[in-house]
Amino acid sequence: MTLPAHAPHPAGQHPDHEALLHAFGLTGPDAQLDAFATQLAQEADAPYAMVNIFGREQQFFGLHTPHGDSDLPAVGRTMPLEHGFCPEVVRLKLPRVLPDVFSNPRSAGNPVTDLLGIRTYAGAPLLHRDTVLGTVCFVGLEPRELKTGRASLELIKRHRDQVMDFLHRRAGITP
Repeated sequence: MTLPAHAPHPAGQHPDHEALLHAFGLTGPDAQLDAFATQLAQEADAPYAMVNIFGREQQFFGLHTPHGDSDLPAVGRTMPLEHGFCPEVVRLKLPRVLPDVFSNPRSAGNPVTDLLGIRTYAGAPLLHRDTVLGTVCFVGLEPRELKTGRASLELIKRHRDQVMDFLHRRAGITP
């Protein structure tokens, strides 16, 4: 699929963003993307991980959240665009790691910090050529030492690449 160049759109979206999401089969929650999120959560030793697709809101097409027997807050499959740390990853088109969200005053005031008690975040954009489809991320409730930043960055980039490889293969789209 070849996409023409256009002026920026909301959330940095290409005007054919919806068509591209459909071409990749990104139309709703997906058990295979849930499995990617679960694998990421396990490797990151984090209670939450997501494959987050952006439209009018953030939608978790891949989600790992603590099971019902956990005392941790449950997470639904959608979140407003102004919540979380992924919108900035989408805007910048770059991975972001926050071993302790409270070390950055702008991040500490994010609504999910209070709603879920988020203290650590790592996310990377899911890019097809220059178009951001969404993000892959994990969040935790305990701050991490700053020295864990490089390992978290490598982990999130590896998972981003695995998800994009899967999406390209599944859709038969050349990267």
